[in-house]
Amino acid sequence: MGGLCWLLLGVAVLTFGVAASPAQASRANHYDFFIKETKVTRLCHEKTILTVNGQFPGPTIYARRGDAVVVNVYNQGNKNITLHWHGVDQPRNPWSDGPEFITQCPIQPGASFTYRILFSEEEGTLWWHAHSDFDRATVHGAIVIHPKRGSAYPYPKPHKEMPIILGEWWNGDVQQLLEESKHTGGDGNVSDANTINGQPGDQLPCSKNGTFRMLVEHGKTYLLRIINAGLSNDMFFAVAGHRLTVVGIDGHYLKPFTVESIMISSGQTMDVLLEADRPANGSGNSGYYMAARPLVTNKVIRFDNTTATAILEYTDAPPSAGSPDFPANLPAVDDVAAATAYTSQLRSLATREHPVDVPAHVDERMVVAVAINVLPCGPNKTCEGPGGNRFSASLNNVSFVAPSSVDVLDAYYYSIRGAYEPDFPNKPSFVFNFTEGLPLEQSFTTKGASVKVVEYGTVVEVVFQNTAILRLGSESHPMHLHGYSFYVVGTGSGNFDKDEDPATYNLVNPPYQNTVSVPKDGWVAIRFRAANPGVWFMHCHFDRHTVWGMDTVFIVKDGKTPKTQMMPRPPTMPKC
Repeated sequence: MGGLCWLLLGVAVLTFGVAASPAQASRANHYDFFIKETKVTRLCHEKTILTVNGQFPGPTIYARRGDAVVVNVYNQGNKNITLHWHGVDQPRNPWSDGPEFITQCPIQPGASFTYRILFSEEEGTLWWHAHSDFDRATVHGAIVIHPKRGSAYPYPKPHKEMPIILGEWWNGDVQQLLEESKHTGGDGNVSDANTINGQPGDQLPCSKNGTFRMLVEHGKTYLLRIINAGLSNDMFFAVAGHRLTVVGIDGHYLKPFTVESIMISSGQTMDVLLEADRPANGSGNSGYYMAARPLVTNKVIRFDNTTATAILEYTDAPPSAGSPDFPANLPAVDDVAAATAYTSQLRSLATREHPVDVPAHVDERMVVAVAINVLPCGPNKTCEGPGGNRFSASLNNVSFVAPSSVDVLDAYYYSIRGAYEPDFPNKPSFVFNFTEGLPLEQSFTTKGASVKVVEYGTVVEVVFQNTAILRLGSESHPMHLHGYSFYVVGTGSGNFDKDEDPATYNLVNPPYQNTVSVPKDGWVAIRFRAANPGVWFMHCHFDRHTVWGMDTVFIVKDGKTPKTQMMPRPPTMPKC
């Protein structure tokens, strides 16, 4: 590892679905990921997909708070790829963050690259995924960060832990889907099924034998580490006959609260305690469905309406004669009120061991309009977007286009001109009633590599304002910031009012997240202290929106001391 001498406090790579104890998690300080093509069958269709180590979902990484982990990635597939460690701040180390053409050139077929993952304050559940094209549809897995040795969970230790990964399945080739969407300028086909741990569940064709089962014993507590790895939807999740106690989000602890169901946005993680408290004397059922279905905030847009299922099965109860119970309180796909009521309960734990540090003073305020737009189709072409144009997306009317001959991080590090422009605006280019649509002729955006540059230590407040520019109605947008977690200090409906709405902020114990859903026809406000120098991507976690340009980059300048400056560029970075 070339002189690397980090103290590694317990990391292991385990096959997906194997719950490891902290003792088991101390066997290795690095591991190998082999990107390879693997044949799998779902919904009666066999096809070849990209996987890590032949697994779908991929292997779980176990670490402890503050660990450093080395990941050797060998690209044995047939296309360029990168990997991202979602929610890991990577202090001073954007070189291993992973988004294609933002912090690195992709790993080409036959090549390899070593990522160094630096954990700091994260504790709980995060995840890793491909960050190139639509590859994360099948290339993803869980990251579990246990407390440091000698520390404990801020709740009773569960009997077992289990990753529950919500995702999607396409019968077709997702890369071909992406290429067709780019060619036609239209929206791509929706997935053929939603999934739990890679399986649609036994309510869908040819899926009974593969349905994921979680075995439990009566009277014991289980920690579900729930991850929304889907490309397209926020999701509702519930377990029949069981209430769920939510204790964490995005690698940070929450003040516990108990619910019938959760709503988890694309890219988010939730730590949830489940008490196996159903009768074990033969009078109750031994099987209970876990179920996940989309939250659809705009039903004008096509969506996958399938409900994914898995089975929670009691090993100490007589087998059930019939089907497992189905969650009676799983919200309907259009139940926005249920989603809003759920997210309104999120509060940081705010204890001495897990304090909050909400910046009270703001140095730089930004209002960022989040929009679906159009771009001209182009001469002698036919496009399938609104009015014969191409679908596009933007932040403050800039549709981001990453460079393709150099990544933004290298361009910044080596002061290469022309790769990006440091002119991302702090407010929308024009103001209107954002929750109402505009005529098509006013719905066009502009393309560019516009980034936001901030000084080290700046306290930044970003208000994401949702819009309904195309008169198709707005939808929620899960916005993810690399390199940082942020406090979600406020949210509301309608147009943000800079004079009135800040009075409603929670500056006492707001949740600390890395991904937040901008509500349909509303806004959300986040704050963070820019104390992690580097180049950090910010984007919608619906992948088609990212491809359309709903993203930008924060460049945080170096501080004045060595410990507040970016690490040197590794000599092994992939070449474009």
